[in-house]
Amino acid sequence: MAETKREIERKYEATGDDVRLPDLTKAAGVASVVDKGVAELDAVYYDTQDLRLAADSLTLRRRTGGDDAGWHLKFPVATGIRDEIRAPLSPDVPRSLAALLRSRVRDARLAPVVRLLSSRHVRHLLDEDSVLLAEVSVDAVRAQRLSPGQVATAAWTEIEVELADEVDPDLLDRVEKRLRKAGLRPSHSASKLARALAETAPSVPDLQKPPAADETSAGDKTSAGDEATAGDHVLGYLRAQRDALVDLDPAVRRDLPDSVHQMRVATRRLRSAFKSYGKVLDRTVTEPVGEELKWLAGELGVDRDQEVLTERLQSRIAALPRTLLLGPVRGRLRTWSVARRSGSRRKTIAVLDSKRYLVLLDTLDALLDGPPLRPAARRPFAEVLPKAVIKDYERLAGRIAQALELDPGEPRDLAMHEARKAAKRARYAAEAARPALGAPARKFAKRMKAVQTVLGDHQDSVVAREALRGLAVQAHLAGESAFTWGLLYGQEVAAAADRERELPEVWHRASRPKLRERLQA
Repeated sequence: MAETKREIERKYEATGDDVRLPDLTKAAGVASVVDKGVAELDAVYYDTQDLRLAADSLTLRRRTGGDDAGWHLKFPVATGIRDEIRAPLSPDVPRSLAALLRSRVRDARLAPVVRLLSSRHVRHLLDEDSVLLAEVSVDAVRAQRLSPGQVATAAWTEIEVELADEVDPDLLDRVEKRLRKAGLRPSHSASKLARALAETAPSVPDLQKPPAADETSAGDKTSAGDEATAGDHVLGYLRAQRDALVDLDPAVRRDLPDSVHQMRVATRRLRSAFKSYGKVLDRTVTEPVGEELKWLAGELGVDRDQEVLTERLQSRIAALPRTLLLGPVRGRLRTWSVARRSGSRRKTIAVLDSKRYLVLLDTLDALLDGPPLRPAARRPFAEVLPKAVIKDYERLAGRIAQALELDPGEPRDLAMHEARKAAKRARYAAEAARPALGAPARKFAKRMKAVQTVLGDHQDSVVAREALRGLAVQAHLAGESAFTWGLLYGQEVAAAADRERELPEVWHRASRPKLRERLQA
């Protein structure tokens, strides 16, 4: 069974083998330093042959020795902060950890790449109540490359200061001040593995994500000189969304907050960019990929949509006076929600484990490595991107005009839903253009988001009404009062009407000509 630990630490470099730590009781808050002795650690790090995990600053190791022997998988969270996911010792990589790496590893094989032997001298920093504040380790490290054809070795000494759980991170600053005065400096390497790879194979390029093979061709400069092309910016945006998709896969598997929603957004942004920037990338090539992205977004949306709907209905019920809650309203909503969400997470994981999903990731990589560029891709971004954004804006304007001409009812609801999708596409198009066009694109995206929000709340009320009608029928068939469900239904009808009245004013603010003129300037 895997467990997760948040690791907050800092690393320091030492010269020579005889490392003398300063008196750390002079760091404010540290009352005593307790010597915990020396532990001998043997860690083997795993990666693909082309070091995909190292390129993303992930580490997977099997370690023996010390008090935390087992498999450790570390995900970067921020500078000096990582989530360490642990699993018991076993001969092979545990399935629970391998699954978290699937979006990166795919069909490649995980194999040993580096072995680190560390002689670790541990000290505990305690407060005046003998509560652990941090662990300071002096590690004498010997590294050996295990990849085929690599026999290089390296050795160094480093100091790690790892914060104990629920301790103020400011302690690390106070400890660092003492260490710096003693001549120690922060490490240039983010991890032991990064340093081992660099020092045992100095001819290997820097372990950052390499530029895609098409970057040079996609970024052909115009005759004007160094001005970036439309292709540069669109491909840069698409790569960022592809990377987000890959990065969010393990977060979804770990059930981290908002991860499903963010992964779904990345798929929608990719698909939207394919449509908006059809003058840059050939739609005949991108459309099949877009259809697969639509499939993925739909599969991811089942659980998320149900969660949003349940929260909406719960908030409506919570706002009602007790005298208007007739029957087991909360209990029925809870039963209904659990029944609809049953197995949804299992289905989400099954989608991420499917061959179809892996093929989609590989297809995205292939498309971005050899993009189907059209002639406009090599033109200056200022000539191409604003036109694409304005085209999506005009598409939205037509759909809003159509929706506002209809009488309230199902046809208008459907028209407003189509307008919502158009608003989202116009917003995403502007967001993709923002790095190139700056403030005008940012303001335009903000206005489109305001329109999308009004239309989205309207659509949420439509969906909520359908659910409330079903709940009322269930309550009636069970011999319960359907009064409260009818009352809530009426509230949603009123909410939808409010959004319909609000839309013209929001749209008027969003469609100011000057903003469009600045976008094209």
